Formats: sequence, C-alpha cells, structure tokens
Amino acid sequence: MLDESRQVGFLGVSDLDAAERFYGGVLGLTLEDARPFALVHRTATSQLRITHAGEVAPAPYTVHGWEVEGIEDAVDRLVAAGVELRRYDGLGQDERGIWTAPGGTRIAWFADPDGNVLSLQE
Repeated sequence: MLDESRQVGFLGVSDLDAAERFYGGVLGLTLEDARPFALVHRTATSQLRITHAGEVAPAPYTVHGWEVEGIEDAVDRLVAAGVELRRYDGLGQDERGIWTAPGGTRIAWFADPDGNVLSLQE
C-alpha cells in the first residue's frame, strides 16, 4: 500500500537554531524554514522533518542516515567541519571511524547537537 509513497523521517531536537546550524551549515542540507515547529529538508523521494521536541532523550542507536558514494571523503568533510565520529568497542573501525560490515557495507556514525546518532553508509 505505501510502497510507492514518499517517506518522511522525523528527528526531534531541543533547539531549532542549533539544528539549522548543524543540519544546514555543517551537513549542507537545504532546509525549508517552517518554524516555529520544524525545519524541513526535501528530496525527490523523501522528506526529513527536524522537529522541535522540547527536551530530547537521544536513543542509543542510529535514528537516521545517508547513503553516500565515497564515504572516506564524506567523513573527512565532516571531521573538517568539526564533527566527531563515534567509535564503538569491538567493531574494529578504521582510523577514520569507518566500520565494514560482514556484507561489505561501510558505515560511520556521528551525532547531532542533541545526541541523535546519525550515520553515513556506502
């Protein structure tokens, strides 16, 4: 039923100004300013709503991610912009913080200002 529908992802944040600086400025997403409740990023196939949620209790797992080509370059750009990559004990991440899953997918994790865990995958 919903297979042909556009997906909408939601991220809760405590401060829309800080979220705009991070998601727009650091990550480079084109944001539509729909304050006072959310920032919206649209693509041809999806929408990400960065929603003012008051107090945020970040989940200990990945809540949103992006599929990229050239994960090393993407990670290097994030680090150059001041983003700290997350490292997890026992995963054997490389010097950039990229983990290679058994199936070959390569993943790197980082967090937004509210501690929401985000990822890149190639």
